[in-house]
Amino acid sequence: MIDRYALPELRELFGEERKLQLWLQIELLAAEALNQAGVIPDSDWERIRSALGDGSVDVERAHEIERESQHDVLAFLRSVTERLGPEGRWLHYGLTSSDVLDTATAVTLRDATMVVEGELARLAEVARRLALQHRDTPMVGRSHGIHAEPITFGFKAAGWYAEITRDQDRLARVRDQIGVGKLSGAVGSHANVSAEAERFVCEGLGLQPDPAPTQVVSRDRHADLLTAIAILGGTLERIATEIRHLQRTEVAEAFEPFGAGQQGSSAMPHKRNPVLAERVTGLARLLRGDALVALENMALWHERDISHSSAERFVFERSLGVAAYATRTLATILDGLEVDPDRMARNLELLDGMVYSEALLLAMVAKGADRQEAYRLVQATAARAAGRAGSFREELLGDERVAEWLSQEEIEQAMDLRHHLAGIAATYRALGLDEVPG
Repeated sequence: MIDRYALPELRELFGEERKLQLWLQIELLAAEALNQAGVIPDSDWERIRSALGDGSVDVERAHEIERESQHDVLAFLRSVTERLGPEGRWLHYGLTSSDVLDTATAVTLRDATMVVEGELARLAEVARRLALQHRDTPMVGRSHGIHAEPITFGFKAAGWYAEITRDQDRLARVRDQIGVGKLSGAVGSHANVSAEAERFVCEGLGLQPDPAPTQVVSRDRHADLLTAIAILGGTLERIATEIRHLQRTEVAEAFEPFGAGQQGSSAMPHKRNPVLAERVTGLARLLRGDALVALENMALWHERDISHSSAERFVFERSLGVAAYATRTLATILDGLEVDPDRMARNLELLDGMVYSEALLLAMVAKGADRQEAYRLVQATAARAAGRAGSFREELLGDERVAEWLSQEEIEQAMDLRHHLAGIAATYRALGLDEVPG
C-alpha cells in the first residue's frame, strides 16, 4: 500500500516485524507441543523458551541472511538459532516452510479482515442513519438515467444499507474460512509432525487446523476471501457512482463533503468535483483485479508449486488495505453528505407528472380499458407535452379519449405522490428500519 491510502493498523498487521514475530510464535508453539509429546527434552525446551520467549526478532539480521540464502524462512530460522546453542536444532522440527508461512498468513488475513469489518460496520450505521433521516424526502427514481417514478432518498439509502449488511455477512463467513492453519509437513500427511501438535499450535493462534491440506492450505479459501472483498468493492462503487451522478451540475441533489480550504480544480476555481467518490470507484477496480489473481492461484501443481507465492506478496496486503481504506472513505462521504431536498423536489416535478404514467395506465385498465390502448394513449399524451413545462396535466385534462376513462379527480388520485411512496414501508419493515426517525 502506498502512503496515500495506507491505514496504520493494516500497515502494522502486514509489516515485516509482525510477520517474523508470528513465525517465531508458531515455531515456539510447535516446540512446546513437541516437548509435551516427549520429543524435545525439558532442559532444551526451557533454554529455547528462555532465549526466545520474549517474542523479539532481528528483522535486519534475517534480511541480511536472506540476501545470501535467497530463502526467507531459512534466513529467519538462522537469525533465531544464532541466539541458541545445540537446543536450536529442535526449531522447525518436522515442519516445512509452508507450515509456518500459511499459518501465519491465516492469522494476518483473519485480523486484517476484522479491520475491514470494523470499517464496514461504520458504513452500515451511516447508511442506516441516512435511510431513517430521509425516509420521507421525495425524489425521482431513475432507470437508464431517465426519470421513472417517485421514491425517497431514504429508500435509496435503505437499499445501500441492505447491500452493506450482506457484505458484512460475507466477510464474517470468509473470515472463518480463512482462519485455518496447517502443520502437517511437506505434503500434508503428518509424516513427521502429529495432528495433535498441529491442533495445539492452531489453538494457540485462535485457528482451526485445515482438515485436508497439501503442502499448503488450499487456495480456494484465499480466493473466497478476495472474491468477497471484490464484491464489497462492487457495493462501494455502486454507492460512489450514485453520489457522482447526484452531484452532477444538472442534477445537484447531493454532494460529497467539501472542506473550507479544499480546491476542486487547478484551472477552474468554481469546480466542486466528487473526487472522493471517484477515488472509491477507481479502488474498486483494484479489488476485482486482485480477486482474479486469487482465483488464478488456486490451481497449483500436485501437492504444491510456488507460482502463487510472489503474487500473494502483493495482493493480500493490497486487497485488504484497499478495501479498508475505500470503505472508510465512503463512510466519510456518506457521513458528511450534503443532501438538497428542495432540488430533489424540483427535479421530481420537471416532467409535470409524467412520472405517474404507470399509475394513469393502471387506472384506465382498472376502469376497463385495453392495456395496449391505454398505454398508447398515455404515451401519446406525454409525447405531445414533452419539452413544454406545465403541459402534461393540461394535455391529460384536455384529451377527450382520456376523459372517456378517467375523471379529473381520478387523474389527480393517480398522480398522488403519497400513494406512490406508501409502499416503501415494506422495505423498511423488511430491513428492520421501521422505527420513527430521530
